[in-house]
Amino acid sequence: MIKNYFTTAWRSLLKNRGTTIINITGLAVGMTAAVLILLWVQNEIHFDNFQPAADRIYRLTTSIPENGGAWETTPLLLAEAAKKNVPEIETISRLFADNQPVFRMGGNLVYEKKCAYVDDDWFSLFHFDFIEGNAASFANNPNSIILTESEAKKYFGNKPLFGTVIHVDSMDFQVKGVVKDAPSNSSFQYKAFLPMAALLANPEIRINDENWDNYNYLTFVKLKAGYSTAATSKKLAAIFPGNEKGAIQISMVGLKDMHFEKGMQSSSFVHGNLNTVYIFSILAFLLLLVACINYVNLTTAKASLRAKEVGIRKISGAKPIHLFYQFIAESLLVSVVSVLCTLLIVRLCLPVFNSFTGKDFSLSLASPGLWMIIGSTMFVAFVLNSIYPAILLSSFKPLNVFKGITILKVKDSYFRKGLVVVQFTIAVMLIASAIIIWQQMKFTQQSNPGYNRSQVLAFALPPGFGGSNKAQLVQTMRQQLLAQKSIQEVTIANQPVVNIGSYSTGSADWVGRDTTFNPKVAQLATDENFLNTMQLTMKEGRWLQDGEADKNNVVLNETAVKEFNLQQPMVGQSFTFKGRTGQITGVVKNFNYKSTHEKMGPLVAFNNPEWFRIFMVRVSPGNVGDALAAVENVWKKFAPDNPIEYSFLDDSFNGLYKEDQQTSFLILVFAIIAVVISSMGLFGLVTFTAGQRIKEIGIRKVLGATVTNITSLLSKDFVQLVCIAIIIATPLAYWAMQRWIQIFAYRIDIVWWMFALAGLLALLIAVITTSFQSIKAALANPVKSLKSE
Repeated sequence: MIKNYFTTAWRSLLKNRGTTIINITGLAVGMTAAVLILLWVQNEIHFDNFQPAADRIYRLTTSIPENGGAWETTPLLLAEAAKKNVPEIETISRLFADNQPVFRMGGNLVYEKKCAYVDDDWFSLFHFDFIEGNAASFANNPNSIILTESEAKKYFGNKPLFGTVIHVDSMDFQVKGVVKDAPSNSSFQYKAFLPMAALLANPEIRINDENWDNYNYLTFVKLKAGYSTAATSKKLAAIFPGNEKGAIQISMVGLKDMHFEKGMQSSSFVHGNLNTVYIFSILAFLLLLVACINYVNLTTAKASLRAKEVGIRKISGAKPIHLFYQFIAESLLVSVVSVLCTLLIVRLCLPVFNSFTGKDFSLSLASPGLWMIIGSTMFVAFVLNSIYPAILLSSFKPLNVFKGITILKVKDSYFRKGLVVVQFTIAVMLIASAIIIWQQMKFTQQSNPGYNRSQVLAFALPPGFGGSNKAQLVQTMRQQLLAQKSIQEVTIANQPVVNIGSYSTGSADWVGRDTTFNPKVAQLATDENFLNTMQLTMKEGRWLQDGEADKNNVVLNETAVKEFNLQQPMVGQSFTFKGRTGQITGVVKNFNYKSTHEKMGPLVAFNNPEWFRIFMVRVSPGNVGDALAAVENVWKKFAPDNPIEYSFLDDSFNGLYKEDQQTSFLILVFAIIAVVISSMGLFGLVTFTAGQRIKEIGIRKVLGATVTNITSLLSKDFVQLVCIAIIIATPLAYWAMQRWIQIFAYRIDIVWWMFALAGLLALLIAVITTSFQSIKAALANPVKSLKSE
């Protein structure tokens, strides 16, 4: 019986090839989009979930509620003290990843940006698959190193590495293990692991970090089963010297929650946006819904053509349940063929999708996760495609053909029109969203950040550069760079201007300050050339100058003046920052030192050569090649044992909005997919309608109707449906985009023309789609359509 259902279903699909192709193509495209989206969504929501006992692993967060500051780092000394004083901790381990050691590979010097120093217990706390060596070998040797599989192949090919010596900075390390690369949904995307003991062998680092006031280490703990995080947090906070009143607090962020964490002053990890996950989850369902509507629409539209088939089957003794199963088999067959097409399209699109998202998704047929996504997508598509058409067709009464009434007592045409409205409502919403997101991205790229980032390249000094002679060497480098005709200006600072991540809380003091007010302040340590190099504008006073005169003085931005409630005259007022008391020499106009997602906060610029780390060089127009060569020559004189890595500020600026640009591009792509699928369904319905009205068209042509009259007749009903969809979609899209755009502190105004343009595009597409088939029907010879009954 089952075989007969599918045999008959296959014959029926072959008989209606045009409709079948539209259905399968629409479903395959919709399911492909849904599968790709859900691969990304699954990756995001399952971040770090694969770790054993992930529900008992936490990262410690330090905060000072009075000042509103929160850090994901803790002092070095906390871990050892916690082992002795907090018995509910099963395992504790630290990670330090701010350093970029230099690896000597053959004759090449390479900065390893993804290198982490970890405790001996790191590989006990977190799971890694060892290909060579083991965790014990790493823990027992302070000069050991563990590489990931990709890193090992990158430098050494496929040969065994255990015991191989690698020169890192000024020390030699032996490879004691090779581990598989971390999954794409792991927070720990490091390529090399070094022992914490090797880092602390540097006496300067040890002396600096063996201080409870320095928060430089990520600390992770695994609690014993059954213990409370709240009680453990209080015990950890009590370890801090002089913290009897609880000024410093410790909170515990679950490993599973870390990826979507917000509110940190800075972070070592790439974080996700939960709202984006929700948006794309809904998007996957909507695209699938649009594709399924095509099937339902075309199936119900052709229901009357199957009246004889249903009638004969019922006369032959078929029961409604048998007919129901028959039409379910047709839907299942379409879904299965669509899934096979989907797998092929996903396989073709996956490399591009991976490149765009920066992930490493694979189409492994042995992956339970992949089959869960494909299975759930197919199930949703099957349910949406099958239930209503199967009920409609199996309960069909031939007499109702002449009434056009379904089992639900609703006019078929009304139901189909409703589905068309739903399709185009979704399409118009996506088009409007794409327009608004594109406008916001354009605003972000073209708005004046308050400085000139074009033609500026930046490079960082190596760790420990110059030692006690750092200030003198920095000035010498600057003079030699300025001597080049290809270079206009040179400045040096502690942070790149496009993304200052250095903050201080409670380090600023001024006359009249409320002692309970300790604002979070962005701190910019820089020289006298910063103003001209970055082309900032002073509101009043002057920028910092070189020499002892401005050693303790500061420059504030406009926001700092406003939030600190400073009174005129501001220039010359006493100001204390980082324990040094000087004067305010000037106020600089606000400039965006973070992305437009964040509201501009107070900034204090000061001169401290010990903090200098980033050179920023303004290149003369048309001389980029010469400037790069000059920078490299100067670098070789002063840091010959270190590789140089530079970037242009334009690229760094664009990197701040990479996720937003990805989102806007994907929304645009999905909007196009929704429109294409909707147009395919509309094309099928117009084709069916023209076929049903072929004799009417013939009679009208004989009576003198023009091609324009007939085209308008066939198209106007569908155009009206699209207009209704535009009316419905506009307020929904406005509501959704008003919520989305709130993530930007500086944003565009959402105005009427954006929705008008989206509606016009949808209307134009609908007119082109319907006109093509309508004109074809209008141009047909009326004699052929009227010669037979």
